[in-house]
Order: sequence, then C-alpha cells, then structure tokens
Amino acid sequence: MKLTDLHAAGTSAWLDDLSRAALTTTLPERIARKEVFGVTTNPAIFQAAITKDPSYKSAIEANKHLSAEEIVEKLTTEDVRDACKLFRPIYDATNGVDGRVSIEVDPRLAHDTAGTIEQAKRLWAIIDQPNLMIKIPATRAGLPAITEVIAAGISVNVTLIFSLTRYAEVIDAYQAGIEKCANPANVHSVASFFVSRLDSAIDKLLQDDALKGKAAVANARMAYELYLEKFKNYPHNHQRPLWASTGVKDPAYRATMYVDSLIAPNTVNTMPPTTLDAVIAAVIEAEDTITPNIESAKKELLSLAGAGIDLAKVTAELEADGVEKFMASWDVLLNEVDKAKNA
Repeated sequence: MKLTDLHAAGTSAWLDDLSRAALTTTLPERIARKEVFGVTTNPAIFQAAITKDPSYKSAIEANKHLSAEEIVEKLTTEDVRDACKLFRPIYDATNGVDGRVSIEVDPRLAHDTAGTIEQAKRLWAIIDQPNLMIKIPATRAGLPAITEVIAAGISVNVTLIFSLTRYAEVIDAYQAGIEKCANPANVHSVASFFVSRLDSAIDKLLQDDALKGKAAVANARMAYELYLEKFKNYPHNHQRPLWASTGVKDPAYRATMYVDSLIAPNTVNTMPPTTLDAVIAAVIEAEDTITPNIESAKKELLSLAGAGIDLAKVTAELEADGVEKFMASWDVLLNEVDKAKNA
C-alpha cells in the first residue's frame, strides 16, 4: 500500500519508534519517501533505544555528573526536539495537523494530576517546538490534567485509552480545555485508542474460535462512531482518533490487520517499524473500512457479550496493566542509565 494513498483516505501513518541512530539514518529516509507523517514515543520505546543503541553511550558518559533521571530527561528531550525539527516541513504543510512528535510524561505520574500538569508544561518549555505533543495517560487522574494542559495552549496526545466510556471522558476533557484556551486554533490533540492488546486479552477467554480477533477492531470502530457523534459540527480542531498498539501479537493474524481494518477520515495509525513495512509491502486499496462496518461492529460486540466477555472489566484491567508496564520500563531505564554512568 502506498502510504500517500492511506493519507489521502484520511489516515495518517505515524511511526511508533524513535532512537538517536534513527534520527540520522532511517527516519529522514522514511520522511523523504513519504512513509511517515509523525512519530510517537513511550517509556518502553525509550527504554529499548537508550539501553540497546550504542550511540547513547558517549552522551551518558558526558553527563555522568547528573542523576539518572536528569540524564534520561536530557536524552529523551534532545531526541524529540531533533525529531520535531525533521518533521517541521510536514507540520507546516498540513497546518499543524501532521508532522507531530509525542513525548510522554513520567509514567510514575499516571495517578498524580498536579504532577502531570507540571511536567507537561516543563517538557513543552524544554523541547520548545510547535509540533510537539505531550502524552498524558487517560487515567482518572489524567483527565483533569488533559483539560488544564490543553487550556494552557499545549497540544496533547492522550494515551492508554481502551474503553468507549473512558474515550468519551477524554473527548469531554479535551473540549473543556479548548473552551478555556486563549488560542484554541493553535492546539491540536489525538486520542490514542489501543487496539491489539484487547484481542490478546479477550482471545484467551474465548472458547469460540470464530469470535477471536474480532474485539479490538470492533471496539475501535465503535470509538470512531463516538468521535463522529462528539465532533459533529464542532467549531474547533478535532481531537483525532489515533489507533495505537497496531502491531499484531498473534502470528496467526495478518500483519496489516490493525491498519487496513481501521482506515477512515481524520484518523491516525501509529505503527512499529515492522508493521509499517508490512503495510508498505501489502497490496491493499486504501479506502474507508470503518464507517461501512460500524453496524457489524455493534453485532460483534454483542456476540462477545453473549459469550460471557465483560468488556468493561477487561478494558479496566488493560488500563491498569498498561500504566504498570510503562512504569516498569521507566524503572529499568533509570537503573540501566545509573549503572552506565557509574561504570
């Protein structure tokens, strides 16, 4: 599939990956080939990059007088600032819609509203690039933080959304922030709705193989219906749905499943490199695959409920687990940097 065709169909392909080495090699090449229109990062991505990419070694050595937390903040904000500069032409050409680069607040702040607001503003000031997005998790404590950060004129990527109920609250938090914002035209937001992890959790609970691999796409398609409803005639920038966790976890599923099933206007799909390459190699026509399938998505979710699946319970567990996993990645990263600087 040509990623420009996907873009023309309304879905922007973003890359869910970043490292210092990629900034000077693969990422500029992907941009030049019009394969990617933005980048997302998370604590697990930075943990993998900084602990495995040898190009960070000299930077850690040069900053060993700093604490591990200070070094990690310096390395991650430098990488994201450089990525923002790479994507600035796309940002300018799309009037701020694409060309976005996301960095997440410290995952240990997931249940701390005031701490999240403070760090979001701090990261925004440090990186100081207009195409930055600050990632805030869609936890109960994250919701008021989203409103206040948006109100402050900062673009936000809301992450770790699994349920339709929480997604509705995220949209409300965004719209409340826009109402308080002095310059709403300058603020953009995406709502990162996680996909593949839902199938991984639900497939294990199912006896009927015919229902396996259905929950995640159906749930996402229902989220898109909610987006259409909530943003109908909305006068400010729409908070676009972003499909996250789109790499397949089950090798039995086609590699492009969470991309070609979720194409629709005003959406983003952030993909790990392997998924992005699989989409590029696939022979798929880029057309809206969500809107015509909303009614069938409703039926699939009803079938899952009939099979005893408590979607609210599963999505609540996934949110808690997602926060814990990002905290664990951050702890590993801090420990590895501490060991490296003291080596």
